[in-house]
Amino acid sequence: MVTVRHVHRTDSTELLSRLTALKLSEQKIDALLTAESWLLQHEVTPDEPKLRDGWEMVEILSELRMDKDALLAALLFPLFDAGVLAAESIEDSFPKAVLPMLLAVKQMEAIRSIPLGANQTLQPQQADNLRRMLLAMVEDVRAVVIKLASQICELRNVKNADEETRVLAAKETNAIFAPLANRLGIGQIKWELEDLAFRYLHPQLYKQIASLLEEKRLDREQFMQDFVAQVERKMAEAGVNAEVYGRPKHIFSIWKKMQKKQLAFDQLYDIRAVRIVTEKVQDCYAALGLVHTSWRHLPTEFDDYIATPKQNGYQSIHTVVIGPQGRAVEIQIRTRQMHEDAELGVAAHWKYKEGAQHGREGYDEKIGWLRKLLQWQEEVVDSADLAEELRNQVTEDRVYVFTPKGDIVDLPLGSTPLDFAYYVHSSVGHRCIGAKISGRIVPFTYQLKTGDQVEILTGREQNPSRDWLNPHLGYLKSSRARSKVQYWFRQQDKDKNLAAGRDLLDSELAKLNLPMEHPAKVLQRFNVNSMDELLVGIGGGDIKLTQVVHYLQSQQPKSNEPEIDPRLKQKPSAPRVQSDVVVQGVGNLLTHMAGCCQPLPGDAIIGYITQGRGIAVHRDDCEQFKLMESQHPERVVEATWGDQYASGYAVDIRILAHDRNGLLRDITSILANEKANVTQMNSHSNIKEQSVVINMTLELYNQDTLNKLLSKVSQVPDVLEAKRCHQQSNH
Repeated sequence: MVTVRHVHRTDSTELLSRLTALKLSEQKIDALLTAESWLLQHEVTPDEPKLRDGWEMVEILSELRMDKDALLAALLFPLFDAGVLAAESIEDSFPKAVLPMLLAVKQMEAIRSIPLGANQTLQPQQADNLRRMLLAMVEDVRAVVIKLASQICELRNVKNADEETRVLAAKETNAIFAPLANRLGIGQIKWELEDLAFRYLHPQLYKQIASLLEEKRLDREQFMQDFVAQVERKMAEAGVNAEVYGRPKHIFSIWKKMQKKQLAFDQLYDIRAVRIVTEKVQDCYAALGLVHTSWRHLPTEFDDYIATPKQNGYQSIHTVVIGPQGRAVEIQIRTRQMHEDAELGVAAHWKYKEGAQHGREGYDEKIGWLRKLLQWQEEVVDSADLAEELRNQVTEDRVYVFTPKGDIVDLPLGSTPLDFAYYVHSSVGHRCIGAKISGRIVPFTYQLKTGDQVEILTGREQNPSRDWLNPHLGYLKSSRARSKVQYWFRQQDKDKNLAAGRDLLDSELAKLNLPMEHPAKVLQRFNVNSMDELLVGIGGGDIKLTQVVHYLQSQQPKSNEPEIDPRLKQKPSAPRVQSDVVVQGVGNLLTHMAGCCQPLPGDAIIGYITQGRGIAVHRDDCEQFKLMESQHPERVVEATWGDQYASGYAVDIRILAHDRNGLLRDITSILANEKANVTQMNSHSNIKEQSVVINMTLELYNQDTLNKLLSKVSQVPDVLEAKRCHQQSNH
């Protein structure tokens, strides 16, 4: 249920009475009354709405046992946020911790920059603000709690606003603030945020559940009093020191359980709920044994979050028993410390700031908060660009290492000294010739551990190795460092890539008899400034040749018959004895593998009904297929691989290596060992660069075989890269 607040000042006597009722210490009460006197002297009237909001936030935070400075910051924040109070006057008149806390809460306005739609992306400035907000939250976790209290006040203030305002505030709460409170384990605030948001989003359902709770209140209270008395008696008889009481009901959690389990209100277990709070963990399991031996329990409703805590650190034992009169009762069993953690979350531990902030304890606490905040960020952010960055850089487990000066650097788990060097600066990474961990020389492949102190040894010349880019060798973990190495080589290989890109594009256009028309449009489509830049991108693999070709094809005049890649127009082979592909929704039609993408068993595939040639089977990410789908969506059919494959499939691979005697022999030996049939091969050597590009067409049976083969070829000495490609097809 939504909590009813009472701190609305009418006179100083009533205000003192209200603050005393909150069980605040004399020191906190004196500080708050002094602050109000100061505000009244600075032209803030007692009935100022923002001042009332401040007192409301004080009451919320008093229940979380926040310290004096946090309560002062909460009182002042609505006025400071509205511009009524200036930073200078606060700095001169209040403890020094108050203004930084207010600024940190203000910084958290960046939280509203998080895109909430599946197709929205975070702009660079928004991303920067969000990162700074996260750092502010880690620096002083009290700022997070104050911001959440502010959101509760905002929800209460829009109660009488128009429906659109209420719904927007409720949606923002559900998308951002409630998950944040949940991730940080602040149960009291989480429940109230969820109930208020539910009240605005589903007013009729809220009223219905609230009325049902009220109608059954007297009957339920009598039942609960009797049941709690029985539990207390059994605990006392067994010598288990425990506090037993009925726990509060939250309308949103009731509705969520009704939806999840498809239950009516009367069938819910937690309408009747009891909490047992003990002193020790051993007492929790003793109490559980007493409960289960006294009443029959439902095994499907048992969860031990003490042995296996939730992600936000929540610990408790949950069980459901069949009590008197056959009524189900949910029982939660936890220690007093677990109960405080569940109710207050990070607010219960903010005191790590005092005395331990320069020691290991404070450092570990900050890492804990950071991880929780980053996990929350992953929950609410779904823009493609930021989600990719989070997957690669943030949401994985991190390692925290020190520079020689003692600064903290956080990197993805598995990072190496080279990752650290590139984090410091690109030139440091390029010139890295060695690394020391706590004064001891380590190899480049050493995986950093939290607490390591890293010193990078550098030379005069920039000399990255292509081996650093090989994922099998373990030199680099972070995509940030890898991209810097790739960029360096692109700059060094610009002339070579330009020639290779020109050869590839000219060859493909000649093969397809396709003119290079509207070059300005092509440059704009691929976000490059010149044709040379486009060719360098193709030669270096940054721009896919197939994408350029498909775009040029899309610019050609459309005929009545759908345009099919000429490489698909070969004669169909004889039907196989047993179908390799199962096509949904059509009869026994001939299928063939599309030459543009050459799908292999294991690839996700889709079918396209051609004119007179049955069904062409494409990879579902094939650019040619997407072009045809946009023109004739009615010809698209679902397709899956059958249980058996009658013969092999053609697939093109490309090998980039340093040229040497015996290279081809070593590669073909691996192909022979893997029983891969080579149907076509050509190579292009660059004598000046001592490099060679080998293109092969193989006959393979599934994707696993291809992946295994490419992995083994990549390990051949002097092979820089072996990958599947779709640029060539002569079938």
